[in-house]
Amino acid sequence: MIYEKQEGVPRFEAFEYKPRCRDHVVLIPVINEGERLHKELKRAYRHRVPETADIVICDGGSTDDTIDGELLKCLQVNSVLVKQDAGKQGAQLRMGIWWALERGYKGIITVDGNNKDSIEDVPEFIEKLEEGYDLVQGSRFIKGGRAVRTPLLRLVSVRLIHAPVISLTAGHWFTDTTNAFRGYSGRYLRDPRVQPLRDVFMTYELLAYLSVRATQLGYRACEIPVTRCYPKHGKTPTKISFLKGNGGLLKILFLNLIGKYAPRP
Repeated sequence: MIYEKQEGVPRFEAFEYKPRCRDHVVLIPVINEGERLHKELKRAYRHRVPETADIVICDGGSTDDTIDGELLKCLQVNSVLVKQDAGKQGAQLRMGIWWALERGYKGIITVDGNNKDSIEDVPEFIEKLEEGYDLVQGSRFIKGGRAVRTPLLRLVSVRLIHAPVISLTAGHWFTDTTNAFRGYSGRYLRDPRVQPLRDVFMTYELLAYLSVRATQLGYRACEIPVTRCYPKHGKTPTKISFLKGNGGLLKILFLNLIGKYAPRP
């Protein structure tokens, strides 16, 4: 089914293999992740994640076998959404969030699709959302979490720059703020003071914004331990380039600090 572009939501095509089966959904934004995504989904299948949450792929226009429909069905993926419009991760997430809220999910969990994250921890996110938390941030840096082979520059940037600035902006201490493995309650995302479905969120702005807006508005937030494991060999799986990508993240970080992304009255 084709969903035409509307305010704050890109044009996209939805391949819905199943109706809504669970109260919570896992949105996985990807583009050309191929085997990495398939390995991650196989782990989810082995750990019975589809029995606790619907898994939905938010594809940015892959040209490889990332969204091989028959394989994804076998791995109990619920649906695949394929963006047909401008924008990167932020647009993919807006597509997924709109679709998930329209479908009536109580909570949304996001995780990268490059097989670095412990997708088997999804039930722990659901548990916290059901306890009444509205933002559940996964962290490899708290007790029980594991940071495996994290590149030194990434480690220093998160611990000494990104996390302190996000925490200052949020008025709440977070330790792993670039980590997209997190959960949001439906009531948080639907709050008119939040408005995540805006075209200003094209790349990584939405992750930074949603990290801080919850506690600014008095919603409950917490961190839970997760594992993020970088591969032993080969290129680091990331879509963030060394100079342009990291420079863009710093710009987003400080625009967020001064309230650039908060909705205007």
